[in-house]
Amino acid sequence: MTQLQRSLSSPTGVHPPVGRYSHMARVKASELLFLAGQVSLDEDGNLVGKGDMATQTRQAYRNIGKILESAGATFANVVQVTTCIVGQESVGPYMDGRSAVFDEVYPNGENPPNTLLVVNGLVDEGMLIEVVVIAALP
Repeated sequence: MTQLQRSLSSPTGVHPPVGRYSHMARVKASELLFLAGQVSLDEDGNLVGKGDMATQTRQAYRNIGKILESAGATFANVVQVTTCIVGQESVGPYMDGRSAVFDEVYPNGENPPNTLLVVNGLVDEGMLIEVVVIAALP
């Protein structure tokens, strides 16, 4: 498969990223993939990691990885991430869990643009996180 032409940047004139993300992704793509928000459900539909943000984060990203793989893509194809987490108290545990995941899926430190939203709740009260991804294929 041809490698995706993607460049990530954080231009001057704006604040430095306050986490593991880039301000912008510039991509030449032939096809875009829009993934539905992924939560911490296993392949049988069971909630994984009740009350544990780090475990739920890993499961949501595991689901994303499987969906990307089904389309012939990897995390290197991701050009935008939007994450909803439940409650301000979840920010620290989420950042810790995401850092562990990003160390695995972005070992070169090239993190795509990310938006983090703190919400009151998700579709199921046991769910603490939902991650939406846009990916591009060359």
